[in-house]
Amino acid sequence: MEMHTSNKYIIQTSNLTKVFGRITAVDNLNLSVERGKIFGFLGSNGAGKTTTIRMLCGILEPTSGTATVCGYDIVKEPELLKPNIGYVSQKFSLYEDLTVYENLYFY
Repeated sequence: MEMHTSNKYIIQTSNLTKVFGRITAVDNLNLSVERGKIFGFLGSNGAGKTTTIRMLCGILEPTSGTATVCGYDIVKEPELLKPNIGYVSQKFSLYEDLTVYENLYFY
C-alpha cells in the first residue's frame, strides 16, 4: 500500500457531514484513527455508519467538512485513494454463487 502521507493518522475527519434532503445522516464527525489500529463503527440502523464509510471510500461526496484517508483527500483525490483501501459491502451485495474467497478476490 503506497500512502500519500507520513502522518501517524491513517484516517482523519473534520466536521464531516452528509445531508440528504431534510435528513442529516452524518453530523460534524471528527475523528482520527492511528495507522495500524483497528477501528469500527457500531450503532443502530440509520446512525450513519454506511454513509460515513461510503464517504471515506470516496464513493459518496460529503455535504461539508473534510477527510483524508491514507493521506488522500476524499473529495479531491478519490481515484488515488481507492487503490489503497479495501471495501467489502454487506452480505446483501455479495454474489451468492461465488465462494467467500471469490467474493473477496472480486472486490
